[in-house]
Amino acid sequence: MANGPTRGVWRIVLQNFINSFRPRQIQGNNVGKDYIGNVYFEIPADASRGKRKPTRWYDPPKGLDFQDPIPAEWEAWLRMRRPEPPTEEEIAKNIAVAKLKKINAAKIEEKRLTEGGSLPAPPLRGAESFPKYEEYHTGHPDDHPKHKSDM
Repeated sequence: MANGPTRGVWRIVLQNFINSFRPRQIQGNNVGKDYIGNVYFEIPADASRGKRKPTRWYDPPKGLDFQDPIPAEWEAWLRMRRPEPPTEEEIAKNIAVAKLKKINAAKIEEKRLTEGGSLPAPPLRGAESFPKYEEYHTGHPDDHPKHKSDM
């Protein structure tokens, strides 16, 4: 009678161990595609199975790897910083803002060059670039100016 429940437990452990070697086919819902060609997927959260957060991932296009950058909107969605995937309008708006910033930066640079402006000078480096104060002295205490005047 004592062997009944323990054999069942060992059978379950052995079955789970064997099942862990079988490849699982993960199928998620296709959520969207970005302008680079990455395809994004999600398996929604299911509280009845104890899964509190959705699973999200993407597949890069053929020839590209996972080290290539992805758009910021999609990265925020992948990292759970936003609940909904980005819309096409939002992505188009952000691309337009980025292009406008590049155009404005080129105009400012052209204006600076036509006015005879030069690049800013690099800051000085080294010990001589730091301010020196009378009350702070580096070196031997007997060589301090205040100490000499007290004598």
